[in-house]
Amino acid sequence: MSYKVCHLTTVHSPLDDRIFYKECKTLSEAGFDVVLMARHEKDEVIDGIKIKALPKIKNRVKRMLKLPWVALRKAREENAAVYHFHDPELIPAGLMLKLYGKKVIYDVHEDVPRDILSKPYINPYLAVALSHFSEWLENFSSKRFDAVVAATTYIGMRFSKLNHRTVVVNNYPLLDEMYGPVIWEDRENCVAYVGGISRIRGIREIVRSLELVDTKLLLAGSFEDDELEHEIKSMRGWEKVKYYGQVGRQKVREILGTARVGLVTLHPVKNYIESMPVKMFEYMSAGIPVVASNFPIWKEIIEGNNCGICVDPLCPEEIANAIEYLLEYSEEAKEMGENGRRAVLSKYNWDLAAQELLKLYSEVLS
Repeated sequence: MSYKVCHLTTVHSPLDDRIFYKECKTLSEAGFDVVLMARHEKDEVIDGIKIKALPKIKNRVKRMLKLPWVALRKAREENAAVYHFHDPELIPAGLMLKLYGKKVIYDVHEDVPRDILSKPYINPYLAVALSHFSEWLENFSSKRFDAVVAATTYIGMRFSKLNHRTVVVNNYPLLDEMYGPVIWEDRENCVAYVGGISRIRGIREIVRSLELVDTKLLLAGSFEDDELEHEIKSMRGWEKVKYYGQVGRQKVREILGTARVGLVTLHPVKNYIESMPVKMFEYMSAGIPVVASNFPIWKEIIEGNNCGICVDPLCPEEIANAIEYLLEYSEEAKEMGENGRRAVLSKYNWDLAAQELLKLYSEVLS
């Protein structure tokens, strides 16, 4: 029997890496009839996934107040067997779907209460109040949903105390998108950073580190705001940056097929210390050593697999020293890259995470 499942997001793009390419495609390939509701220009079918367009509302407050209810109305029209939503602002809609007798799964991508506290654009007093409210709302609602999907072990530990049907589905790379073998000697003597560009993701320290080492940074992603972009582009280290802006998946592959080091030096805020950033595993998949923040979980992965160097992310000198070491000792860096690639093939890949997702759906529908 082919069950219809409906994924909902009012925050992410319809082609979000985790939602579309991993979860929705996994379910579709397993025989489910998959509908994905997201902000998009039009209804269409992509790779067998039915995209149902939600209106694009740019204002954050208007989006949070209006779009969940638009999504709820359209979701009810689908009459799906399972509703799987991905954003905290959809919690009230999820609770309403439960009242209508539907099976509902909450997919928790981030530790939202701690994430709110790290937002620089929110007044600190307001951030504390919003953090407490979001934690209460998640605690109250997650007990009433049929299951919770956690993107990291840390998030899973929190929600497993609230809902016995909590599973960890790590955001690991897809095996069928593993980077093909790249001849190490053909790579350029440069480093790469791919992802969101913000203060707490360490862009200031990365660009400062460039002043201390002879290399070039291949940078791809969108700046957090115009003020930060202007500040970073006025730094001395910027002259060593090749900036691509926001790029697609194929361009990311080209960049990581060119560099010899991947950077993921996020600041030590609570939401990052316990995270599992997909870019770290993408660097490993590409066969390049990683310079990463010295968080305990990250050190266990990076140093445990001997696939990079962990540093104090707030210290440009440490970042520069790690880059310089990996570029100078090329054979050791090459071996670290190969170690990371083997680790992804054996234990940090989506095929393993997908098994947990399919098992959960089987339990929810049984």
